[in-house]
Amino acid sequence: MKPNLVLLKTLLIGLGCSASAQTSQDAPFIAAGEVADYSPYPDQNFPNQVFFGDTHLHTAYSADAGLALATKTPDEAYAFAKGETVVSSLGVPARLQRPLDWLVVADHAENLGLPIALETNDPVMQENEWGRELAELYAPKTIESARATYAAWFTPVLTPGAPDPMGETNLVSSYWQKYTEAAERHNLPGTFTALIGFEWTTAPDGNNLHRNVIFRDGKDLADTIVPLSAFDTNDVEDLWEWMQVYEDDTGGRLLAIPHNGNLSNGLMFDDVTLSGEPLSVDYAERRQRWEPIYEVTQMKGDGETHPMLSPDDAFADFATWDKGSFGPELKTPEMLPREYAREALKRGLAYEDGIGANPFKFGMIGSTDSHTGLSTAQENNFFGKVSALEPTNDPIRYEEPITGGLTPDDPADDIVAGQTMAAGIAAVWARENTREDVWDALKRKEVYATTGTRIRVRVFAGYDFEEADLPRSDFAAHGYENGVPMGGDLMSSEGSAPNFLIRALRDPDGANLDRVQVVKGWLNADGSTSERVYDVACGGRDLLADGCDGLVGNTVDPQTATWTNDIGEPILAAYWQDPEFDPAQKAFYYVRVLEIPTPRWTTYDSVVFGFDLPEGTPTDLQERAYTSPIWYTPS
Repeated sequence: MKPNLVLLKTLLIGLGCSASAQTSQDAPFIAAGEVADYSPYPDQNFPNQVFFGDTHLHTAYSADAGLALATKTPDEAYAFAKGETVVSSLGVPARLQRPLDWLVVADHAENLGLPIALETNDPVMQENEWGRELAELYAPKTIESARATYAAWFTPVLTPGAPDPMGETNLVSSYWQKYTEAAERHNLPGTFTALIGFEWTTAPDGNNLHRNVIFRDGKDLADTIVPLSAFDTNDVEDLWEWMQVYEDDTGGRLLAIPHNGNLSNGLMFDDVTLSGEPLSVDYAERRQRWEPIYEVTQMKGDGETHPMLSPDDAFADFATWDKGSFGPELKTPEMLPREYAREALKRGLAYEDGIGANPFKFGMIGSTDSHTGLSTAQENNFFGKVSALEPTNDPIRYEEPITGGLTPDDPADDIVAGQTMAAGIAAVWARENTREDVWDALKRKEVYATTGTRIRVRVFAGYDFEEADLPRSDFAAHGYENGVPMGGDLMSSEGSAPNFLIRALRDPDGANLDRVQVVKGWLNADGSTSERVYDVACGGRDLLADGCDGLVGNTVDPQTATWTNDIGEPILAAYWQDPEFDPAQKAFYYVRVLEIPTPRWTTYDSVVFGFDLPEGTPTDLQERAYTSPIWYTPS
């Protein structure tokens, strides 16, 4: 579908982009003596802007970042996200091509501020024996001493039931005050939102069950607590109870975001609670309340689906990490259905049918999980997972270039760091760029994930939409008035199949679009679940009955890390109705948008630093976006 200029203008309006004002011939006639409102926008009460951010950035306040050479503070992290130039921990000037709209610095609650305390010889480290031992280990301030300090810190973190070795000190409470102060200092309502948050880093038996806890509130309420840590509990139900107490005591609001199900060894979306109890209505309802969204893509692999779970999905094998967790247990195939988002969404339908509530009814976002203090998700500006692997060719520090771990003489690091993704981003549809509006969008699931690109995508589902609605200038207003957006719920309407209106616009500085797809999952009458992926719009080729007419092509030149936009389309739009709709089946639908192939970060680094990629390293990828689902429930 190749939109004309009129459709282009209306698409830009519907996707939250600026457009020229009404022409005089479009304006309503105003009779003499009447007073007309100059602007209609104060009366618009629906989300009409998309804001891009990151819910998962670590700074030197996190022990596993600061003890891996990170020196960037929350202040520097916010400044970088706002578009300022910041010198990286390894001495490289760094800047975003475009600032983020909002950011959550989500440092680990476990011994928050420890690396800064060690670096500054904070007297708090002398208040108990463990602190004194750690300070002595760290004192030489070499790479070796940092590694030894990291190992000493990590041991109690991974020991089930271990007490907080700094629990009797004011380490966390004092650095939490500085941490929230930084967020307050950088929060500029309407311009840049600095949300307060932290990571609860639970890892029972080394399995990743981490959650990022996000405040709707400012420093005044956040400072009434000290973040819950894995030293306090490994059970997410205890986290929910802690969140409830905070809300009851302060009147504030919290939500939690799970991440890295692919490293949970089957525990993230398990069939039982951590204590081994079967999932109940109460559990499902509490999980829905406290965890409305899921971080589906980030540096440590993509978590949408897995080729073994979705064998008919040609794009399922994307940045797949089949590693085990941090513990001794190896990954096995039977763990996979309890680790990936699409399968969890399907299983949630079955749970709702069986126990009366859906524990896995979540929206989807992406974020970085960067431990460098730099929220870099673009392939051509990726600073690695940790500062020890930031890109630099400083001959004083290192004999070989460090490029995200792709050092030519270190194949062991290549295997791990070379598979790291430059991802991702969380996009929210909201009215204003404020803490309240961004948080509310996360809570109601009107959000979507990207793998680092700034694709704009919008979807509405309803029963009265027509194909003629696609080019409407009031696309969003019409969508809200007659349907539901991503993250919404549709009840049945006398057996009618829902109609979907979908618009996607490429990243203004990025690649054209390959295709738009609708991913459907549903519950069969026998209790089993099924899925199907439908191509609904194709860039530069026809849409046939069974999908796009061939692949979009590939213009990437790995030798120069370049590509061209002479394939694909900048804008794709689709009106779609489920051709296999059964009004008796519970179902969900979400939209996946794929870009044309572009160079991977490893390709950019190999060209910049002049070395050959390790064998098997991909040279390109297809960036993508995943919207939150829309759920259909029979009457």
